[in-house]
Amino acid sequence: MGDDKEITIPDLSRYRGGKGRLKGLRCIHTHLKGEPLSQDDLTDLALLRLDLMAALETNSQGLPGRVFVGYLLPGNASEGVWRLEEFRNVADLTLDFPAFIRSLEDELHKGFGALQVEGRETAILASVVQYGKSFPIEDSLEELAELACTAGLEVIDIVIQRPKRINPKYLMGEGRLKDLIIKGLQSGADIICFDQDLSPAQINAIAEKTDLKVIDRTQLILDIFARRAHSRDGKVRVELAQLKYLLPRLTGKGIAMSRLMGGIGGRGPGETKLETDRRRIKDRIHRLEKDLKQMAKGGWQRRTKRRKQGLPICSIVGYTNTGKSTLLNALTDSSVGVEDKLFATLDTASRRLRFPREREVIITDTVGFIRDLPPSLLGAFRSTLDELQDADLLLHVIDVSNPRFEDQMASVEALLTELGLGQIPLLKVFNKQDRVEPAFARLICRRFGGVAISALDRSTFSPLLTEIEELIWGKKREAEAPPLFIEHETG
Repeated sequence: MGDDKEITIPDLSRYRGGKGRLKGLRCIHTHLKGEPLSQDDLTDLALLRLDLMAALETNSQGLPGRVFVGYLLPGNASEGVWRLEEFRNVADLTLDFPAFIRSLEDELHKGFGALQVEGRETAILASVVQYGKSFPIEDSLEELAELACTAGLEVIDIVIQRPKRINPKYLMGEGRLKDLIIKGLQSGADIICFDQDLSPAQINAIAEKTDLKVIDRTQLILDIFARRAHSRDGKVRVELAQLKYLLPRLTGKGIAMSRLMGGIGGRGPGETKLETDRRRIKDRIHRLEKDLKQMAKGGWQRRTKRRKQGLPICSIVGYTNTGKSTLLNALTDSSVGVEDKLFATLDTASRRLRFPREREVIITDTVGFIRDLPPSLLGAFRSTLDELQDADLLLHVIDVSNPRFEDQMASVEALLTELGLGQIPLLKVFNKQDRVEPAFARLICRRFGGVAISALDRSTFSPLLTEIEELIWGKKREAEAPPLFIEHETG
């Protein structure tokens, strides 16, 4: 039912839905001024997944005139989201509707199936930054796309909005959210991934509106860590970070979820399921933190043993996917896992590097840093990063071929300062010099004070090794010194 301005569509949640499926409903209404289907009509057609949206013209005598019809198109159609047709009168509308809908649903189902890539979930990336604020939104989305690829997602679209005011409920404006929903329906997306951190209320509101899984940047990074943690220590840290992220996001339905007790004085709402879940998570967090303390004792004993041996420690730090593990492997002839993806290394690895004159150092690889590292992850991995406190030298590996290398370098240095590591000597190592012009690499080294190498080419290591000796022992390696002898040990 409606009036001359709008119609009211009832709740359709009980009707069927799903990918490649329509609601099994068609909306037929009248237009009093002879206008075609409006933008609101087409938005309702897409958002509600109606079989068909039709508007019947009513003339001044109350008789039917033209008929305007719109229906959805498969996701791989080149014509857009929907098709519009116009008929001069009702008699011209000779459509075998059941057969038409069966054929349309078959095409929709095929379209969604064609968008699945090797069984992976598909995602739309979204970023909302208030207008006027300086923020490298394109660079940040490029990094988010890399994170999505690492997590096994196939990115099929990107949505950017710069509103004058942030919508506290949906983050983005409702008009743009409708466009996002239509894109999701058109492309068959499984997930909407926001570059910004979302509150629990925002995640629930957007998920309810879009009927898609909604995650934010932090949740995506946590998922990557969960996939890539292999050691017991790493798995405990990741689970701890996930639980701390989940705890404030638990929501319930109050009295409806309560557990009732029997007996005098026990009738009425008892402990709700939500409260029970929260208590269990808090208990689990407490147990995991105790486990981490026990593991930390073992790490402290290993570090104490190293200090007694008097071996200098060089820790490799840097942004994720800059070649830290590749450098460790090349220096020590070891085989730490290497992959061209973000956060390929989560577990600390230590190897021994022997210099001439029977001098040795311990080389330690650490988890990569990233812009705006989630606080829950930083807290969980703080004890791992605390091992850097024992370092005599930090090797800051930088991907000089990355257009954003200066921003990445600044992010790492800010995090090192936050961890209280600013007083440790630091050597900037500009990796992947083979991917840039030699003159550019030399200019960057002079500008920032570092050495340029290619971790894939050991012949470029001589300046790096000379600088390490200078910073640790206070004298440069002599030209006639014998070749470097390398060995490795697990740590």
